[in-house]
Amino acid sequence: MSTSVGQPVDRVDGPAKVTGAARYTAEIVLPDLAYAAIVGATVPSGRVTAIDAVPALAAGGVLTVLTHENLPKIAEPPHLLPSLVGAAAPGESFFPMQDDEVHYAGQPVAIVVADSHERAQFAASLVRVTYERTPSITTLDEGRDAVYEPQTLFGGLMPARMGHGDVDAGLADADIRVDVSYRFAANHHNAMETSATTAAWDGDRLTLYDSTMGIRATQLTVAHLLGMHVSDIRVITHFVGGGFGGKAMTWPHVTLAAMAARQVGRPVRLMLTRPQAFTSTGHREEQEQAISLGAKRDGTLTALRHQKLSLTSPFDDWAEPATGTTIQVYAVPNAEGVHRMVKGNTMTPTFTRGPGETVGMFVLETAMDQLAYELGVDPVELRLRSHADTDPRGNPWSSDGLAECLRVGAESFGWAGRDPRPRMRRDGDWLIGTGMAAAAYPVAFFMPTQRARARIYAGGDAVVQTGTQEFGTGVTTVMTQVAADGLGLPMDAVRFEAGDTDLPNTSAAVGSSGAMMVSAAVHNAATALRDQLIAMAVTDSDSPLHGADPSDVEVQEGRMRLRSRPEVGETYGDVMGRHHLEDAEALGSWTPPPPDTPHGLLTFGAQFAQVAVDPELGLVRVRRLGGAFAPGRVLNPKTARSQLMGGMLWGMGQALLEGNRMDPRQGRWSATSLGDYLVPVNADAPDVTIHLVEVHDEVVGPLGAKGVGEIGQVGVAAAIANAVYHATGRRIRELPMTAELVMDPP
Repeated sequence: MSTSVGQPVDRVDGPAKVTGAARYTAEIVLPDLAYAAIVGATVPSGRVTAIDAVPALAAGGVLTVLTHENLPKIAEPPHLLPSLVGAAAPGESFFPMQDDEVHYAGQPVAIVVADSHERAQFAASLVRVTYERTPSITTLDEGRDAVYEPQTLFGGLMPARMGHGDVDAGLADADIRVDVSYRFAANHHNAMETSATTAAWDGDRLTLYDSTMGIRATQLTVAHLLGMHVSDIRVITHFVGGGFGGKAMTWPHVTLAAMAARQVGRPVRLMLTRPQAFTSTGHREEQEQAISLGAKRDGTLTALRHQKLSLTSPFDDWAEPATGTTIQVYAVPNAEGVHRMVKGNTMTPTFTRGPGETVGMFVLETAMDQLAYELGVDPVELRLRSHADTDPRGNPWSSDGLAECLRVGAESFGWAGRDPRPRMRRDGDWLIGTGMAAAAYPVAFFMPTQRARARIYAGGDAVVQTGTQEFGTGVTTVMTQVAADGLGLPMDAVRFEAGDTDLPNTSAAVGSSGAMMVSAAVHNAATALRDQLIAMAVTDSDSPLHGADPSDVEVQEGRMRLRSRPEVGETYGDVMGRHHLEDAEALGSWTPPPPDTPHGLLTFGAQFAQVAVDPELGLVRVRRLGGAFAPGRVLNPKTARSQLMGGMLWGMGQALLEGNRMDPRQGRWSATSLGDYLVPVNADAPDVTIHLVEVHDEVVGPLGAKGVGEIGQVGVAAAIANAVYHATGRRIRELPMTAELVMDPP
């Protein structure tokens, strides 16, 4: 009987966060703690010819300066593995300070360790490094003569080319074609809490306090690099101040902190500065995309070709998989997606919220909007006509909901009263426009078995444990709800513990899979313990439930009772007391279906936007955003809406503000702080409305939850760009849509 799941429960970690009781990685207090500071390369390509550490070593409180000349070698080089979240997950297949070669600006070339953070940072500024610079490639334009097509991308998880049918024939058969290309500046995660690691050795055993989205990934990666047994490393993460993909992988600074701690013989904390956050934890890569759509006069799609070119590192074939969703979200018999790359002097890019779909769906949905105008069909109607009842393999969706999201979103937003003609509505000097876009995000099935443990005490309270981490999404709250329902207890009788690799393992919560995979393991552990105690009662001759069919027993408020006769029953404590048990426990596990499961696996949504544009100044102000989403079963609508709203506001930033470019002369990012890299602030935030469309899904886990972490961002930028077109009559094919792109030409 469900009493907690589905309720808008307040966050259980809220009081600790607002009172300051919550301790983040950089706030963990350890005795004799030292601090490390990274010295980053100032050239994008070349080699270190000399390092003068004497001034730094002479500074007050400095313990050591580590360089490639005195840092121990790692046991094995990192490898980006096909199963990133179930194995070691280095951010890149390169580890710094093993030789004198420099591959990208910001690459660690020295580490200063001192007795305070301020002293370490000051001493790091005194380290003098000289370089022999070599030619570099830091932009797509510089590398166009070296374009190549890899076999796989995304750490080996995805093929670089995919598709079905005959695209050339489908385009030739079309009555109308849309052929457009786009440019995207690089994006950075910029979590409020920059990455930090505290390393402490106890003999040959290592404890890491790490700001990470995957404590197990950190444990496995550091064990691999240092040649240690996994059991000798413990990773603890109590709270994370934002991740967004930048903390999904284990970047070199984590292992460097452990190496520095071993060198000085005391705990060491390494915190990235804000500028280092731009060069140390990956990014969404600079990229170009092109799409060709073919359609009949009635809007029936005949073909889709989607191509992407992006800049990767010298050592990894990494690109966001932008075409995997676009070639399956609509019914199109002929589709092809191709990724190509240029190797450049940058660190390896990585997951960034909505990886691939936020840019890929921008391309598809702005092209679909243009097609709708050329056909004279309402944009919502065109998408309804193009609805795919199956995935391209002919498999049914595990759950759908796209059509309902389109209808619910359109009705809520007042879409029906829209005059489709551009530049028809004004508010003083502002042109007013509305736009929409569909949203879709894949359901990730590439993680291994998930585990959890449930324990109940004779007094009636319970603790449920699993090795996930709370990185701001509300997982501790939602899993408390899931555990309470599984055990048949009130929420205040359940404590959920997480954030420690000594607990049963789960995978990194990436790909919006946290709710799906963690809830499955927690639910199975809780129900296994419940069933264990029910079995104890029905076989106990002294129990009022003796001889009952276990399937006829339910648990409410910790009391087992017959469904057919609720007055007959007893508490968990009653039966445990007769058996002289102070506690009882059970393990639960969940293994996801294989990636080739015969179902289409997407989460669907629809986004709507109203903008005001000053055509003389090129200013865009988003006045309203609306979204409707079908994420399977919603475990907590309050935390779900919070995540979706955050994603939608980030989508607004992606559309209008967020972008970084390399200075090709220096090979460095032009923006290295939040003063230069623009993100939305409260004054930018419009009214946001969110509708949750629940759909039943029996494939994605025992609770049917898909996850909402990233679908909220997908489609927002496209809806805003389509609204800008409706306001101005001009198509903007570059993100971010800066003022000079939006303003009317002279």
